[in-house]
Amino acid sequence: MLAAATSAVLLLTGCTLTSPPPESNSDPDLGSYLTQELDWGKCEDTATSAADAKLFANPALECASVEVPIDYDVPKGERAQVALMRLPARGETEGSLLINPGGPGGSGTNLVALTLPLWQASPVAERFDIVGFDPRGIGSSTPALDCYTDDEYDAGAALRFGVVYDITSAEQAAELAKRCAEGSGGVANLVNAGSTNVVRDMDIMREVLGDKKLTYLGYSYGSQLGAMYAATYPEKVRAIVLDGAIAPDLTAQEIRVSQFAGLQARFDDLAAFCAESPDCVLGTDRTAANDRLQKIVRPLIETPSTADGREVSVWDVYLGITGGLYSQARWPNVIAALTALEAGRADEMLALRDTFYGRTADGAYALDLDTNIAVRCMDWPRPTPEETTALARKVGEVAPMFDLDVFTAANYHSECEAWPAPPTGDDPWLADVEDLPETLVVSVTGDPATPHEGGIAMARALGASLLTVDGKQHGAYLLGGSECVDDAVNAYLLDLESPPDDARCSL
Repeated sequence: MLAAATSAVLLLTGCTLTSPPPESNSDPDLGSYLTQELDWGKCEDTATSAADAKLFANPALECASVEVPIDYDVPKGERAQVALMRLPARGETEGSLLINPGGPGGSGTNLVALTLPLWQASPVAERFDIVGFDPRGIGSSTPALDCYTDDEYDAGAALRFGVVYDITSAEQAAELAKRCAEGSGGVANLVNAGSTNVVRDMDIMREVLGDKKLTYLGYSYGSQLGAMYAATYPEKVRAIVLDGAIAPDLTAQEIRVSQFAGLQARFDDLAAFCAESPDCVLGTDRTAANDRLQKIVRPLIETPSTADGREVSVWDVYLGITGGLYSQARWPNVIAALTALEAGRADEMLALRDTFYGRTADGAYALDLDTNIAVRCMDWPRPTPEETTALARKVGEVAPMFDLDVFTAANYHSECEAWPAPPTGDDPWLADVEDLPETLVVSVTGDPATPHEGGIAMARALGASLLTVDGKQHGAYLLGGSECVDDAVNAYLLDLESPPDDARCSL
């Protein structure tokens, strides 16, 4: 359960930059949205996969949906439905804890259902309703954003990601934009998926949940949403926890490079761990581990393997390795999968890849990869082909484990090049923020996806408390099994007691 939950708070491709926040004054045209009443009921009918239907059937959970405008410039136009899942407080409720699991593309309803036993044992759930939400386009929210079907992702027929997306022409970029617009019910649905709108949706959620001020927990990309909310609506913040915080002071490309450098550092650690065994698949010379890895995977470039009736490509292998690097607890799984792959068996690597993407046994993907693309295309400044190509080359330098020609040697175009609306984001993404209530940043020193330096920068930018956590994992609160971390975050969420300046825990 913990491994699956950790996968829900990540996506390497999804650290998103955002536009300057909207004005925090309430829009009078939003009155009907702010006064709507939620109709809480059973959850199993809201599930979008057989696996979720089983999780959502738990009678402790309640579900509802909240209406938001698809386009905030046209609030009386078409509406979207944002799905909510609630674990009601065990005692008298003092409000709601709103949760985002990251991505973009992660489902908050899925995360709450998946981690339900952890929340049921948490003191936070004694006094607060635990509420997960599916951001617009994701999971049970509508309209859905679709570029490819789950079957196409299974078959390797969807857009592939190595260090950048494998788009090498303007025609491919145009085809992607066309597919996404058609699959998402039109251009308006597609181009209004950006983070600025999600933050405005969060404020509507806060209002209809009956909370005067927001109490929020955001993992990974969810830290971006929380920081944006704090900057946009500082007077409406009660408590915000940002776990696995994304650097607010880097450009889009700098963030991507820092992520791959973090992954390389964790692979180096894994190689050292593996080298302690004389029969290590990566060899006993940790300095040669990158070459050993590439020797194992290079044959799959021309001749993919198969497992469970599915093709396993070099892209799938690197996704599986990446997912395994997100938590030190999964390093033995990566080593076992590489050992099996060298012996001609790809099933264990395919399982790692599927866990990373949240693929269930019935072939549904809990992580919405298409929405991830849509959000980034509206949030990120749009790179030129020259910049995208240079990024691929740079990643090959900072993360030599990825430095295969199939990932780094082509001339690349941005997946967003032909998007039907211009981006709204700036570099860096967070402007100066002053006079905020005290927030809390949780940052793991060996985080492979959101490096610790970014957490330090986020705390500095927000004037937040910083809880430093020694470990090698992405995401710490509840997911890391650390009583020290959980106690510190609980004290803040429950009673607004921030940890001391030098607070430190370990996983």
